[in-house]
Amino acid sequence: MRTQRRTGKADRRNYSGKHRSHGRHFLALTDEKGRLIWVSAARPGRTHDNTAARHDHILAHLRAAGLGALADLGFRGLDNDILDPVIVTGYIATRTHKLTRGEKEANRVLAVGRAPVEHGFAHLKNWRILTELRIDPARTTQLLRALLVLTNLEINR
Repeated sequence: MRTQRRTGKADRRNYSGKHRSHGRHFLALTDEKGRLIWVSAARPGRTHDNTAARHDHILAHLRAAGLGALADLGFRGLDNDILDPVIVTGYIATRTHKLTRGEKEANRVLAVGRAPVEHGFAHLKNWRILTELRIDPARTTQLLRALLVLTNLEINR
């Protein structure tokens, strides 16, 4: 989530070289219909998806609940259990490895399953106040969780 730049050296952690902008990073879980269930604590914008998921023990919580998750390619390598994966990600093509028809079809099926999830994230990101944040991560987390409740109230009307 992009935010405004804070002044001073304290904001360097919020700069994401990948996105070339300042922001905050958070994880969110939705159900299969795209309704937001949980939002993680806000972290600096340069935090990787796998790092945030490991810090929040996402795999352990999903295994304990007997649930699985569809995730984007940012979570590749998080779940290395081949026999009983909890987090399903797509396949990625490289210069030396072109995707087969089966891998392309698997990516299409995954994209169809993830579309409602992306809609849930979009509902949360529609709050304009999130783009104008210049506060510390602890307050950002409180704001995100309050907006989660408001978003669910707005959508479920």
